[in-house]
Amino acid sequence: MKSNRREFLKTASIGGLGAGLLGVDAFGRNEAGEPSLSKGPHATMAGLADTQAAAGEMKITAVKPILSGRNIFVKIETDKGITGFGDGTLNTRATAVAEVLKSIEPAILNQDPFRIEHIWQDIFRGTFWRGGPVLLSALSAVDMALWDIKGKALDTPVYNLLGGKCRDKIRMYSGCGGTTPDELCRNAERVIKDGFSILRICPHDVLVDGRYEPGHQVRESVKFMRALRKAVGEDIEIIFECHTRFTPVRAIELCNAIAEYRPVYVEDPIRADSVESFRVLRSHTNVPFGTGEKLGAPWDYKTIIEEDLVDYLRTDVCNCGGISAMRKIAAYGETHYLEMAPHGLPSPIGMMAVFHVDLATPNFYVQEGGLFRNIGPHLTVDAEFKDGFMIVGNQPGLGVKLDESKCPPFATYEHPHWRREDGTVQDW
Repeated sequence: MKSNRREFLKTASIGGLGAGLLGVDAFGRNEAGEPSLSKGPHATMAGLADTQAAAGEMKITAVKPILSGRNIFVKIETDKGITGFGDGTLNTRATAVAEVLKSIEPAILNQDPFRIEHIWQDIFRGTFWRGGPVLLSALSAVDMALWDIKGKALDTPVYNLLGGKCRDKIRMYSGCGGTTPDELCRNAERVIKDGFSILRICPHDVLVDGRYEPGHQVRESVKFMRALRKAVGEDIEIIFECHTRFTPVRAIELCNAIAEYRPVYVEDPIRADSVESFRVLRSHTNVPFGTGEKLGAPWDYKTIIEEDLVDYLRTDVCNCGGISAMRKIAAYGETHYLEMAPHGLPSPIGMMAVFHVDLATPNFYVQEGGLFRNIGPHLTVDAEFKDGFMIVGNQPGLGVKLDESKCPPFATYEHPHWRREDGTVQDW
């Protein structure tokens, strides 16, 4: 009788009759007009999760935020003993992400972890307030952990669950700095010896007397680009990073001045909160553009993709909604012949997650990131850097192991707050 009743309620719920049969209206209220479950603000979601997971073979039993160093990880546990790890690192706002993870746990408990897309939609759309970097970072962490669980349960790497490998290895690029053009060129030689054939530079990181003046920075940056191209020759690719620091008119000035040195793309020339301004840039310069690390879910990419305003998508798997969202963004870009050059990540967990997407994405071009130096004793990853490429192994899930007992203590910090000479706030 218990089994038949459970199946009946499950079938009725699927058919849209469950709410009426149980005396609950479409807003989760009972006949008295009160919430159908009254144990807390998320009780309705938790009750729904109980019902949905009734027939599942595996259930989520815990969602645990882990603050480690500058990172925010999540550990999702199941009743089958399979654990998944995800990464929601949002630099300088990790504690906010941790609180969101706590607040959405009731909606995830007792759910079937294989229902990744369903859980994603429920977290993103199941609340009046949608989007934003804090919520999306928490959702990214949950999403990664669910893919990790699914891969482990099926004994296969996540890239196999995404359609399988489109390539054997992942081309990487590395940042290259220097306070003078000569120093930049010397550092570039060392990076190239490590095997990198694509360099990223951001020469306007050097402040003058502690201040940032855009006009001066543009003119000085051109000197760095000119010297570097001469030093490395024609076959080394150079990405010129602007870090969203310039207005459209300054960005146009810079792009036109460095165009002859053939940047593979100019990264984030303007602020990410005005993607429409790329129309202005497109009409005044011919250099390729890359952007995306400060954008969020797939809907944030609508204008720049549909109007062909950029050439490379710089999605961050830790802040866009995770693996599920990133693969949709990549597919969206593929229809416009855009290539992926994903943002590099501060944590090996997030980096491993993006590697799996990179391997399974046909329009992937290059991945930002280092060599996994100084990983720390708390993390091990199934990947190896060799001759400018990252080679990912075949361990189940994401190929990440986290030893919580060895995690470094959490260290909060702030990004620099820059000013111009007159005291005006300058984008960092």
